[in-house]
Amino acid sequence: MIAPSHQDLVVKGSLNPGAIQFNNEILLLLRVAEGCPETKDEIAVPVYHFEHGKGALTVLHLKKDDPELCRKDTRAVIHQGQEYVSTISHLRLARSTDGVHFSVDEKPFLTPQNSSEEFGVEDARIVQIDDCYYINYTAVSRDSYGTSLLKTKNFVDLEYLGMIFSAPNKDVCIFPEKINGKYFALHRPYNHDFGKSSIWIAESPDLIHWGKHRCLIRPAHNQWESEKIGGGAPPIKTAHGWLEVYHGKTLIDGKDFYSLMVLLLDLDDPSKVIYRGEKPILVPEKDYETNGFVPNVVFLNGMVLRNEEDLYLYYSACDETSCLAECKLEDLIPI
Repeated sequence: MIAPSHQDLVVKGSLNPGAIQFNNEILLLLRVAEGCPETKDEIAVPVYHFEHGKGALTVLHLKKDDPELCRKDTRAVIHQGQEYVSTISHLRLARSTDGVHFSVDEKPFLTPQNSSEEFGVEDARIVQIDDCYYINYTAVSRDSYGTSLLKTKNFVDLEYLGMIFSAPNKDVCIFPEKINGKYFALHRPYNHDFGKSSIWIAESPDLIHWGKHRCLIRPAHNQWESEKIGGGAPPIKTAHGWLEVYHGKTLIDGKDFYSLMVLLLDLDDPSKVIYRGEKPILVPEKDYETNGFVPNVVFLNGMVLRNEEDLYLYYSACDETSCLAECKLEDLIPI
């Protein structure tokens, strides 16, 4: 069981873990989603406020019969024209020596740090570049969601580097090394009014300033990813190309359905697609993948290659639980 971070909150789920091998352990950086117990008459909404550079959690108590209150979806409520989230997330470390059995730290690794994170920090992805570990995560606020970055050498001392992709943008996957003198990242701008959300690629000289944005792939016209797509875990370097496992969303009987797909990118120019899978490598099938907070969802943020051949995919199910799928690396590479 994961203990809540605050006395007024209860844990709703631990999901979308970033993953990395660190020393002799595998670390997961879990998104721990917390909410307030709901009563017969009220909905309680957690929000962070910031004063003098410090954040503090407060709870808004909203009457269910308030005519200015409405539920938007499973996560969002609107009150007096302002949108809030019913759950708020922080990041917490889990540790394992075998990659299967994990112990979860009692205290959060990262909580909201500024007003761009007032509605929580979510969905970490981790890469090692030289002797530093870079963690990008989704920062959520009333201004939508963007992607922020921090770095660490020991997962104790953190250096905040700020927001690197402004709202609305998420699903950022940074490549774990420079390619021809430049850093690369996949990202997913959100299309509100025109087109469909797709996977883009960008370049940077320093991991902070990103440019040369171009669309890498768009949703395919098939039964698995016709609505939108987004990056999954940071790409893994193989002899045949950069392996990326991404997620696709489609609608089945009017309901969202997420699955995991494979992409292979050129080693010297990752804007070139070598291979794109036609069918998913993982779809919601198990009960815990089809029934939960958000049904029919498998979603990937982290994968670890062990012994140069065993691939551990740490994914979440139903926006609620964290899971593990194992395969051989060669099973995902069609070449």
